Amino acid sequence: MTLKRTTISLALLTLVMAPAAAGEALTWRGWGGDLFGQKADNRLVILDLEAVWCHWCHVMEETTYHDPKVVELLKSKFVTVRADQDANPDLSNRYGDWGWPATIIFDSKGQELIKRRGYLDPAEMTALLEAVIADPTPGPSVSADAEAVPADSPFLSKAQRADLSKRSDEAFDVKNAGWGDGLKFIDPDSMDRLLSLAAKGDAAAAKAARATFDAALNLIDPEWGGIYQYSDALNWRSPHYEKIMSYQSNGLRQYSVAYGLWKDPKHLGGAKDIYRYLTGKLLGPDGAFFTSQDADVDAVMSGKVFYAMKAENREKLGKEPRIDTHSYARENGWAISGLAAYYNATAEPAALQTAEKAARFIIEKRKRPDGLFSHGDSDRGGPYLGDTLAMGQAFLDLYAATGTRSWLEAATQAGDVISQKFRDPKGGFLTTLTPEAASGAFKQAFKPLDEQTQVTRFANLLHRYSGNASYRALAEHGMKYLASKDLLESGRPLPGVMLADTEFSVEPVHLTIVGAKDSAEAQVLHAAARAVPVSYKRTDWWDKREGALKNPDVTYPELEQPAAFLCTNRICSLPAFTPDELQAALKRVVKGTGSGAAAEAQ
Repeated sequence: MTLKRTTISLALLTLVMAPAAAGEALTWRGWGGDLFGQKADNRLVILDLEAVWCHWCHVMEETTYHDPKVVELLKSKFVTVRADQDANPDLSNRYGDWGWPATIIFDSKGQELIKRRGYLDPAEMTALLEAVIADPTPGPSVSADAEAVPADSPFLSKAQRADLSKRSDEAFDVKNAGWGDGLKFIDPDSMDRLLSLAAKGDAAAAKAARATFDAALNLIDPEWGGIYQYSDALNWRSPHYEKIMSYQSNGLRQYSVAYGLWKDPKHLGGAKDIYRYLTGKLLGPDGAFFTSQDADVDAVMSGKVFYAMKAENREKLGKEPRIDTHSYARENGWAISGLAAYYNATAEPAALQTAEKAARFIIEKRKRPDGLFSHGDSDRGGPYLGDTLAMGQAFLDLYAATGTRSWLEAATQAGDVISQKFRDPKGGFLTTLTPEAASGAFKQAFKPLDEQTQVTRFANLLHRYSGNASYRALAEHGMKYLASKDLLESGRPLPGVMLADTEFSVEPVHLTIVGAKDSAEAQVLHAAARAVPVSYKRTDWWDKREGALKNPDVTYPELEQPAAFLCTNRICSLPAFTPDELQAALKRVVKGTGSGAAAEAQ
């Protein structure tokens, strides 16, 4: 998932949340499809899209939205609408690049007039409101988004791959590590690309990844654990204190893979710290995960003060930053995938037990009769692609971690309903089945790039596991959208597109354990296969008592003792009977396949 960044001046970064200014409070309504086209007085609509955990959202509420002049202007000319972006994935996807907080102003028919990112102080907001009242026409922040035209071929050319590789390499901050020229953070897709190359023996990718993991340890809370969103200083030592599920899950997953690659105790320590926070603070009593924890305690005590305290002093205080106790299917899917990766790297049984319990909760409480997953208890819109996608990937990760076929069946069910409900014949995938509104900017569906890449990668891997050609066709549909000329010529680094293209073009590393699941020798081999630190892999466990594998594309001999088999693109190993033999086979057939764009094309 990509970082939602806020443009903040250095002066604002030192701001302490001020007491609310005197003035009449605004009345906010929720987002709804009846906002546009039914206002006789042609009032403008302002959307304050915020996040429960967002420091600057709180600052803006306490200052700007209590300023008398701002309140006067809003009450006289505007319908004031507020929405939580975590609860509204469709709005979050559409306006994620504009916040948080995101401020969007519409005319009465839903046409976007102004989009502004981040904190706006009272003077800025007053000037903005007066300007749009005087001239209610689209400003320079609004531009029409052209619908991407899918390419004829699902494969990128050699030149396109080289160009994307160059862009991604140039986006990396060699001096300070990581990504971002003002805020420092781990970009998940970019880090996955580095990890993939490092697993193939690319020394430069390994150096960049390790430098970033080392620097990002400064974003991990040493007392409670958990990883903060980003640092606003280049040295990684000035974190913003939000703890958001996407960062916990990606951090847990990637530090676990890093430990598998290099066996560095620092990486294991980072994974353990995120794990103890995830299961200690964000795990609810029913086995499902909460969504996030706020940056600040309240309007008086900022996160900068609170998180500087030792754990015992935090406890003595008797209060802490608010935890958003909603249990969304999407966020739980992310958490399950992170826990599965941690279990693969550490063989910690509690991690797997926790992941499976969360999965069962979401199946019971969030799965709809049509096979899709709802977001929360009661959704304004949806159903959303992100919830079924995250759970489908979680089920696939649980199958790889356990060999339990019911998890693979659950993953294929998710793939089926995604294909039936979200596949857009015009290209790519819809993000919601219920449009946010029916007019203005909302006539055209918005398709966030991260979801397009994730569903394409999921469909491709589901095809590898199942052998079902319909999932290959689904991945091809996604790849044609990702290979569109408009997207590839945007000039942006597109690491997710590169990952999707690489995975679509080659077979994954395929590890199969042949042996009874109650055999101690087979269990040891499966643990070794799980721990192989390759992100694009397929792990099967064939116990002949269960019948043929879902995708019996390789015929394995029946041996007197359990064995592990490893195959990659065009190469298979001899049977391995011990973890050491499996590691030796891995070095022979996986590593040393090159670096840079050449390795990514293999």
